[in-house]
Amino acid sequence: MQKLRRAYTRNSWIPFVVDVVLVIVFAIAGRSSHAQTLGVIEVFVTAGPFLGALLIAWLIVKLTKMQPSAPWPTGILIFAVTVTSGLALRILFGATAALPFILVTAGVLAVFLILPRLLLHAKREVEAID
Repeated sequence: MQKLRRAYTRNSWIPFVVDVVLVIVFAIAGRSSHAQTLGVIEVFVTAGPFLGALLIAWLIVKLTKMQPSAPWPTGILIFAVTVTSGLALRILFGATAALPFILVTAGVLAVFLILPRLLLHAKREVEAID
């Protein structure tokens, strides 16, 4: 577990890839729970607004030189930007965002985008690097 934490903390691309994969898993879970098709194009159409928002969040993280694996403030920022901007993009592109969808989206993405950071961020490793 220590090697995994060290890799997750030292390599900023690992938290990014984990975030992207989990946003795609979120889209797949949502589509499958409504018995929708799980084709690659359909999944990426569903995930698209949230992946776009995730990219915006990561751009902010990189520009502000935040520690990508940290739960606070990075994980919270990535979660907040991904949810709010993802929902805004979803509506902008013509999809709906009913209150139950908003609540499920916020809950699932909170777990997906913050929990890995809580479990894998190695605070001591960051202090040793700085």
